[in-house]
Amino acid sequence: MMLTTQFPDISLDDTLFVFALEAEAGEVFREMNTVFTGIGKVNAAIALTKAIAVRRPRLIVNLGSAGSQRHGKGVVVCCNRFVQRDMDVTPLGFARYETPLANTPVLLEHGAAIPGLALETCGSGDSFETNHSDAPYDVVDMEAYVLALIARSEGIPFVCLKYISDDAGSEAAGDWAVQVHLAAEAFKRVLFNAV
Repeated sequence: MMLTTQFPDISLDDTLFVFALEAEAGEVFREMNTVFTGIGKVNAAIALTKAIAVRRPRLIVNLGSAGSQRHGKGVVVCCNRFVQRDMDVTPLGFARYETPLANTPVLLEHGAAIPGLALETCGSGDSFETNHSDAPYDVVDMEAYVLALIARSEGIPFVCLKYISDDAGSEAAGDWAVQVHLAAEAFKRVLFNAV
């Protein structure tokens, strides 16, 4: 299994699998240590913070659906760089995506690379993005940035895998509704080497 190979000193019982929605986990993760945060950065921050306090995980694995214009539907990518894509305080003289008066870089780097998977930058925001052609990220979601930020601040190793459910274009909503239910099986193949 990929996780025990990459993190041999961390058991599955000490691993917290974090999803926004139960649909992304399917039946595959039913018997595992999971938390479902709900959609968006605020919900994700609240749910993960509570889960860390109660469960004290030694590894956090974020699994979820995402859009990408670079990768086709059904591909699983690994993200270890994150941008808060809806942070824009440029009228006050800050760089786009920069959080004012915070000690957080615009490009947050935290997370393990998974051999064999494309390594990407994920732009997280509280909107369903359908156009990011000029953005400094290749994958879009609504939670990963804050999950990575919390894991980093708590000193917990982090893995972020995204199942590409749509092209973040004009048909994204329809594609996502169909593809999201296929994510769990794709994660199973990657994490547990199941065919």
